[in-house]
This record gives sequence, C-alpha cells and structure tokens, in this order.
Amino acid sequence: MAWLSRAQQGPKPTGSETVAKPKKKGDAAEPDLPKIPSKFEKKDKDLPQGVPTFKTDVTTVTVDVAVLDNKGHFIPKIPKGNFRILEDSVPQQLSGYSVGEAPMTIAMVIEFSNRYQRFYSEPWYQTLTAAYGFLESLKPEDYVAIVAYDLRPEILADFSTDRQQAYEAMQRLRIAAFSESNLYDALVDTAQRMQEIEGRKAIVLLSSGIDTFSKLTFDKARRGVQDAGVPIYAIGLMQAIREYYDAMGAMGPIQRLDFLQADNQMRTFAKESGGMAFFPRFYGEFPGIFRGISDAMRNQYVLTYNPSNQARDGKFRKIKIELVNPENNEPLRVVDEKGKPIKYQIIAKAGYTAPREVE
Repeated sequence: MAWLSRAQQGPKPTGSETVAKPKKKGDAAEPDLPKIPSKFEKKDKDLPQGVPTFKTDVTTVTVDVAVLDNKGHFIPKIPKGNFRILEDSVPQQLSGYSVGEAPMTIAMVIEFSNRYQRFYSEPWYQTLTAAYGFLESLKPEDYVAIVAYDLRPEILADFSTDRQQAYEAMQRLRIAAFSESNLYDALVDTAQRMQEIEGRKAIVLLSSGIDTFSKLTFDKARRGVQDAGVPIYAIGLMQAIREYYDAMGAMGPIQRLDFLQADNQMRTFAKESGGMAFFPRFYGEFPGIFRGISDAMRNQYVLTYNPSNQARDGKFRKIKIELVNPENNEPLRVVDEKGKPIKYQIIAKAGYTAPREVE
C-alpha cells in the first residue's frame, strides 16, 4: 500500500513508560486516502481503471491496530518501537508504521427478518435507532453502504458519501417479508466484496446473531471472515427484551441457549476480524458505542511486516500484537498525564491465511 510510505514517526520512547495524552485539535493527521471503488467489487478485472486495490500477499502483511484505554478512548502517540508483532508465536521485524485519522469505508449489514419483528416490536425500533444513529456519527468524507439480509443479502445503497442515499435505503426497511435470518452468508458475502477496497474499512453489523438457514456453517463463516480481513463491529440486539421474557418465564431453555450461542458468535466474528462487539440494553448506550467504534476505526496504527515464514501453504497464521518496552522486552506501562497507570486493550485481527502456491 503506497500510502504507508508517508508514515508519521512518533516520539522516541523514554524509559519504560509512555504517556497517553488526549488528542487535540490541529494534531497532524494522515493525508487523505485514495478514493474507493463506487461499487462492491470482487475481481480486479471488474474494477474501474486507476482504482488502487489491496491484496494479502505472504511477503507483506498489514495489520490495523487500535489501542484503547479502559473507557474505550484511543491512546495516541505510541512510538513504533513499542509495538511487537508475533506470528505463530515467532517475533517479526516491523517494516512499516503509520498513524493518524483517515476517511472510513463502512458497510452496514442489518438483519431484516420478521422472525422476531413479528413477535416483538421493540427490537425493530432499536435496530432502526441504532442504524440512523450510526449514520449520523459519520463524517462527510466517509463512505457508507447499506446491506439488509433475511433469506439473502441485498445491497440497498452502494458505497457513497451522499447520506441521502443511505437514508432512502433505510426507508425501505419497514415490513420484512421472510422469517429466515441467514447471517453467515450475508456477513461473508459482504466481507469478500470489501476485501479489494483499499484504506480504512469495516463492517458494522446490527443483528440478533441468530442464523437460521445459511448455506455456510459457522466454522466456514469464521474462515471466510478471517480470509477477507475486514474488521467487524457487531451490535447485538434484543438484549433487554430477552432478559424481560426470561425473567417472566416466557423463554424456554432451548431459546435461551440459542441466544447465548448467537452472542458468542457475534463476539467471535468481531474478535477474530479485529473488531469489537457490543450488547446494549438501553437506547442511552448507543452514543457511547458509536464513539467507541469511531475511535477504534478512525484512529489506528497501521503496521506492516514481512513474515519470516514465506511458505505459500494456504495455512492460517495467528497474529498477536503486544506493547513492550524495547529496553527490557517487558510489557509497556502506559500512564496518564498524572502518572497513574492505565489499563488498555489492543484491537487487531487474529491472523491471516497465507496464499497457496498454484501448481
């Protein structure tokens, strides 16, 4: 990716600490990324001329990393030397580093099934509230597409900075026609269509997490999400009403187990793709969730390395990102401006699939 050559080098580490300072207006930001394709694309031959694309190559691996404090705020100005990458537990040599804000490319994947809308009206109002609220949190230069799914996924609005197109697409989500909710197929299809798009990109999934009739199994869907390399930010629905019906004794053990499995599936898709999962119970939680997603996606460290394992064997390789003090290789101690230690979490994809040698 050519824009990585414009990396911004952070301050040199001093001692074993780094100070997390709030981001201020006027801080240097990364230059704008090239424009993305106007449509979902799957193959290079279908792309418009002059549009840059990104492909996973075993000789170069790119990892988007967000470091968040215990309140979900992005921690800026962490120097390159404090990042350590492990591939299958083997330390790798970091070759590229950049940091800053950039326009985002978002596909909103929204469950549009009457399976639960028919019985519970509240979850559907919550879905629409979350969808409209997230759209309003985007910046003018961000691209967004709307994908709804029931029996199959449908692109209601293609990628565009024109918010009116997205709002008009949302107006179509009124009366669901099918009771099927094929989450796996919709998620993998969207992720695969997005993998050729360059720059900051993600899927925001609004779903109960239930899958009823997908052609893909859960394991195949996991593999598809891992291969595509598009972070998934999942917002689980129906939390409050599930707890209410459970407390009233109206939910049987099988249905309770189905919902617990659905939540775990959402967490798995989010974690393994380098995203995050949220399970709000109240409308008041949505603004904080939107801020957390924006912080995690918009402010990222982009790390690249050339893996020591250059075999083209088609195998999945696990990635682990750590923050360390390069002087003693101990975990980095992050403190606030008052010198108090901060607990932090590192958000990054769990790995990648190496290409396979074509015989």
